[in-house]
Amino acid sequence: MLAALATGGCASNAYYDYKSEPDPRASEFKIGPLDLLQVVVWKNKDLSADVVVRPDGIVTLPLIGDVKAAGRTPSDIKAEVTHRLTDFVRNEEIVVSVAVAQVNSYYFTVSGNVEHAGLFSAKTYVSAVEAVAMAGGPNRFAGSSIYIVRGQPSRRIPIDLASAVSGEHPEQNLIVMRGDVIVVP
Repeated sequence: MLAALATGGCASNAYYDYKSEPDPRASEFKIGPLDLLQVVVWKNKDLSADVVVRPDGIVTLPLIGDVKAAGRTPSDIKAEVTHRLTDFVRNEEIVVSVAVAQVNSYYFTVSGNVEHAGLFSAKTYVSAVEAVAMAGGPNRFAGSSIYIVRGQPSRRIPIDLASAVSGEHPEQNLIVMRGDVIVVP
């Protein structure tokens, strides 16, 4: 009976479509609260600024004021800033660049049977296995599988930790998204 349960637990992972999960590395970075942005208007230092995205997702820029930044890409913000500056500067003189100078909004939670559960932040994307390692790894009470709680409405993504670590099923070692909760039961 235990063998049937163990096989059944592993088999459920085989039916999950891991390829349907987004990989944030495949698209332009989406800015979040507390990220540091460098907005440069070429040949115009007075309109350039280094700004931190406020908790409400807004940045304030010289001359044009508030711009929604959270949830948008640097390209989106560049287009809006360029458009809004045309009210004040001749269009042919406007060259804007927007760069993420420091990532501070990439965070996730690891909870359950790990050595150091909590909220974690990273400067680069991490995989599910790396997130568990950042929490000190599974403790002696942990099982062999974990899951990620992701999205709104939330969904539960099963991961066989041993298969992901060994490379037997690398598709299960998903890249953690901002706000994910990794649970180690």
